[in-house]
Amino acid sequence: MESSVITQVQKEDVQVSSKTGSLSRSSLKQPRSCNLWRALFCCLGARDGPKPTPLPPPPSLQPLLQEPQENGNCIKVRRNGPSLLPEVDAQDQGKICVVIDLDETLVHSSFRPVSNADFIVPVEIEGTTHQVYVMKRPYVDEFLQRMGELFECVLFTASLAKYADPVTDRLDSAGVFRARLFRESCVFHQGCYVKDLSRLGRDLNKTLILDNSPASYIFHPKNAVPVLSWFDDLEDAELLNLLPVFEELSRAEDVYACLDQLRGL
Repeated sequence: MESSVITQVQKEDVQVSSKTGSLSRSSLKQPRSCNLWRALFCCLGARDGPKPTPLPPPPSLQPLLQEPQENGNCIKVRRNGPSLLPEVDAQDQGKICVVIDLDETLVHSSFRPVSNADFIVPVEIEGTTHQVYVMKRPYVDEFLQRMGELFECVLFTASLAKYADPVTDRLDSAGVFRARLFRESCVFHQGCYVKDLSRLGRDLNKTLILDNSPASYIFHPKNAVPVLSWFDDLEDAELLNLLPVFEELSRAEDVYACLDQLRGL
């Protein structure tokens, strides 16, 4: 039950090194291990073909669904419909929309005690409150601050809102994320939760996704900026080294052409 709240794989199960050194444009061309993602999601078989119609969340998730509500600059979107996002805010007009993953991209969380956790979030599961220990990825604060200046930023996680919402409250105190999307906004496709960018209500040639799991963006791989999974490497500099890439992408008229250029295609 606990693992269904947070879509993550423990470090003991899959060893991933995030010591990448300097990340340049050429890093976008680095292949990812298919075996790793099969171990994570067991759903890499689908590449093409028709996209399934999103199903309503199961009854067990119904209490988690709420109407969109204002929370500072953030609208917590928890509804099924033709468009997952509200209209673009005036301050984000003309900006590219960047969908950003949470677990193993910005933070790593564990139900087991972690001595150097940045914060602890209580999560209630079937009447019992569990403590979730959250570690922030190095440079995540600087990364989010700059991304909020350059883009319309949207949190999109396959985790449940009752975990991801309080984590994001602590992580994003400055309100960088204009909206938050949780598991019920994903499409459950061949055993994994896919983030269908076509449902956002944004032009796809002005939309990017930053995610450590290719399975999450199998519908739109050409919109993706890959990032290595992070667990606890305090010397990791992936987010910091990605900033020059996003600086260039922020000026793109078409993200497809810019990403192809960065990949050397």
